[in-house]
Amino acid sequence: MPNITFVQPTGEAVELEAAEGTSLMRAAVSNGVDGIVGECGGQAMCATCHVYVRPEHADGLSEVTEDEDEMLDCTVAERTERSRLGCQIAVGLEHDGIVVDVPSGQV
Repeated sequence: MPNITFVQPTGEAVELEAAEGTSLMRAAVSNGVDGIVGECGGQAMCATCHVYVRPEHADGLSEVTEDEDEMLDCTVAERTERSRLGCQIAVGLEHDGIVVDVPSGQV
């Protein structure tokens, strides 16, 4: 199973294993990662699973869709070029070791 590391704004890191094919958001919510809410359940309708993907892990991710792009304009924390919605990132073995930063706020 792929490993994902979530880094909190405090610098605290939480590493977990995710089932292949699950979304990054679902893996976070299922494991109680602070700061990842996933309020809409993964429909790209709330932006409460906003994460910043570390540049070295951005290759190989799916492209940002039009819906995701619109929702990223609604995030509480600043949108950056590294911003993604965790619900739109399906985790595969090729993402093993991915590191994402959790924004300081989601709602």
